[in-house]
Amino acid sequence: MAASAAGAQTPPPATVASDADRAEMRRLMEQLTQMRAAYAQEVRRLRDLDMQMQALQARLEGRVPPAVPLASQAAAPAPQPLQAPVQAQAEPAAAAPPPAEGYAGTAEEARRAQEEERESRSVADVKQQNQALFDRRLVLENSVAYTRYDRKQLTLNGFLALDAIFLGNIAIENVESDTLNYSFAARWGLNPRLTLNLDVPYLARRTLYQKGGAGGAAASIAQERTSGHGIGDVSLSANYKLFSERGIWPDTVLNLGITAPTGREPYGINWRILERDDDDFIRFAVPEEQPTGNGLWAATVGLSAVKTTDPAILFGNIGYTRTMAGSFDDLDNNPETVNPGQVRMGDAYFFGAGVAFAFNERTSLSISFSDRLAARARTRYDGDVWRKVIGSDANAAMFNLGVTHALNPNTTLVGILGIGLTPDAPDFSLTFKLPYML
Repeated sequence: MAASAAGAQTPPPATVASDADRAEMRRLMEQLTQMRAAYAQEVRRLRDLDMQMQALQARLEGRVPPAVPLASQAAAPAPQPLQAPVQAQAEPAAAAPPPAEGYAGTAEEARRAQEEERESRSVADVKQQNQALFDRRLVLENSVAYTRYDRKQLTLNGFLALDAIFLGNIAIENVESDTLNYSFAARWGLNPRLTLNLDVPYLARRTLYQKGGAGGAAASIAQERTSGHGIGDVSLSANYKLFSERGIWPDTVLNLGITAPTGREPYGINWRILERDDDDFIRFAVPEEQPTGNGLWAATVGLSAVKTTDPAILFGNIGYTRTMAGSFDDLDNNPETVNPGQVRMGDAYFFGAGVAFAFNERTSLSISFSDRLAARARTRYDGDVWRKVIGSDANAAMFNLGVTHALNPNTTLVGILGIGLTPDAPDFSLTFKLPYML
């Protein structure tokens, strides 16, 4: 009996083995928790390194990456430590921690990065066309523009008899002008707030003159065509960033420019006489060649602004142009007289506004309105006083449709169709630009 009691007091071997298993499980759980914490830390480090690589790649490819403060990114949630189960067979499989935000390793994060790239490139293209890109060291732009201008004018030289019958000469004047303008522009980014621009145009113009009532017959029409080509007026300008976009305040840039009279001025050109009256009055005469500039120095000051909203980009500009007076050997278009004097074009005010939408990461559409108001020009012959030129004031309003398409990270194709809204504006204009950004 004593031996049986002593044997009953000895604990069974299964109970001792179960305690050892629990101790081993606790040790393994502690090790697993430490490894999970280390894994989460490595994920955060990989995420930060990936975002830095994306930003560097965007700068190397010529894009403007959106500001992504790495330090402010939310840390990856640490895995919750598992509670020790009562039984070992109830232990669940270890789950990987959720993906960290900003790490471009999943399809969703890749899509988000593509959207940011699209917005960045679209904003850069709109700014390139409406003000300047200050993060570009050098931008070389080639552009070709075609402008069509057609204006008809009815001239009555006589009087009304019995308030119903016109007695006299009726003449219809028509001027049709086609202009092809190639322009080369270079833009240097001196620092993040200042850019210098040089624009050199080359113009080819052809103008058709038609005049009804030739020879005194209303049904007879005289016609003559003239042309001209050469370098236009070269301009030098600067863009200075006043404010960067922040909150409700748009990206605001101050523009200053000066235009030199390097083109062929319209004064002093010989005129060809096509028709005279019986009293030797010149009825129809045309210039022998077309001018390529206005022959006067001009200074321009303006403001341009760009505001990005979702999903549109708003832009606008306003400015003023002051033209200096210039002296010329002959101001009269009469080929038989020479009248030297001075000319000063009227001051001009211009403004415009529009909106752009991004179709995808490479293409955007812009719609805008622009207007230019010019005061009357003034002339003064030698020994005389200044006189205003009647009919020289103008109001040229345009409706513009533009499309930008990124050919590669450094080159963008821009197409702009302008439709004239007032008689002083061209009938339409078609422009293609190809800026190359270094």
